[in-house]
Amino acid sequence: MRKRLNIARSAAIVIGTTLLAGCASFTPDHGMGVVADLSQRTLRKDVAFVQSPDDAIQVDTRVHDLLRRGLTVESAVQIALLNNKGLQAAYNELALAEADAIEDSLPPNPAFSISRIAGDTALETERQVVGDILALATLPFRTEIARERFRQAQLRAALATVQLAVEVRRAYYAAVGARELTALLAGAQATAESTAQLARKLGETGSINKLDQARDQVFYAETTADLASARQETSSARERLSRLLGLWGSDLDFRLPDHLPALPRRSAALPFIEADAVGHRIDLQIARMELDALANSLHLTQATRFVTMLEIAGIDRKTRDPDTQPFRERGFDLQFQVPLFDGGEVRVRQAVETYNAAFNRLTEKAINARSQARDAYRLYRSAYDIAGQYQREVLPLRKIISDEMQLRFNSMQVDVFALLVEARQRIASQRAAIEAKRNFWQAQSELQAVVNGGASGTDLPTISKGNTGAQASTAGR
Repeated sequence: MRKRLNIARSAAIVIGTTLLAGCASFTPDHGMGVVADLSQRTLRKDVAFVQSPDDAIQVDTRVHDLLRRGLTVESAVQIALLNNKGLQAAYNELALAEADAIEDSLPPNPAFSISRIAGDTALETERQVVGDILALATLPFRTEIARERFRQAQLRAALATVQLAVEVRRAYYAAVGARELTALLAGAQATAESTAQLARKLGETGSINKLDQARDQVFYAETTADLASARQETSSARERLSRLLGLWGSDLDFRLPDHLPALPRRSAALPFIEADAVGHRIDLQIARMELDALANSLHLTQATRFVTMLEIAGIDRKTRDPDTQPFRERGFDLQFQVPLFDGGEVRVRQAVETYNAAFNRLTEKAINARSQARDAYRLYRSAYDIAGQYQREVLPLRKIISDEMQLRFNSMQVDVFALLVEARQRIASQRAAIEAKRNFWQAQSELQAVVNGGASGTDLPTISKGNTGAQASTAGR
């Protein structure tokens, strides 16, 4: 009867272990479901984890289809989410995190040992099956911690997706803005060249002095240098965009628009920007999960502070001796660690301080998120107002001034130098307007990043070109 009971208990242990092992399995999509849902919800874009040649063919087909239509900011973001290899590496790390979670969720493997000792006349054979009872008893807690770590990895992959989208938007607006600025300076160079040639001819006839002639020539030289710098900036901005899109070879011939998008008719009103940032930011969700995982780890450490090793071994020993009948012995061996010198205080203190540090970091992130949200919204509104001021007031007034100066020059009321000064001021205002529009679109991208958690965590960019208008008013003096 006792033998049957032992067999039943052994079978129950084996069945229970098998069931626990069966609970841990890989997801069909390697955890990408969470990433895809967040991408659709925050970006309204698709993501793809390329794992086979068929997946690569599908991605290439869609990327080429998007490139043929001409690049918009939305299509650029979609191409990057499908084709950027750094993002694919982040998805590989998610798959590795799933493997780690499965490994941490599995029951401990039993250890088998066989020993055979032979003497002059006797032979002893011993078999042992050793199991880690403590690891098996704490398996539910370790499994829950592993699941929390995996959910964090899913959010980290989603955060990498959002951050890449933000970087693509910034690079796109920088590339298109540089392209528009280059076209402006190319036209200005043509005007400056015509003015310089006219001044040279007038100088040959003695109609203007050397000072005015030099001023015309330096305007042409400066405009030529600015155009060269703008062309280099356009090339660098395009290369940066192509790197983010993961393009090479013939795909580098993508088409960009000649002008930045027009400003929206009104700016967005976000009265609950702080609450949106705290509630939606992915990095804060990761920090909250980290805190929960550390709390579970702290509870596990406190529960096992006195016992760090508990192993049981089933023993089956068989002895053969020519002088006596063979006999068999069965029993068990229980091993545990006596907390004589280390009662677990060190491990508990480490777990407590790790949890407190995570709590303080989460609080800091929440405070910084609120501040970044306020700052990003103020920058967005300022950029919108500045760009709108150039569109509504500065550029129309500059056109009126340019038309009036041209009429006065045609009627010989002003000289070439006055027309040159006005041309410098008009070009400076147009350049400032392009930069102000670019700053607005980049500020809008930054605002979306701060709310969704795609910000880099550094200080927000300032409106660096806001003083160009002042330069325009003093040009030529």
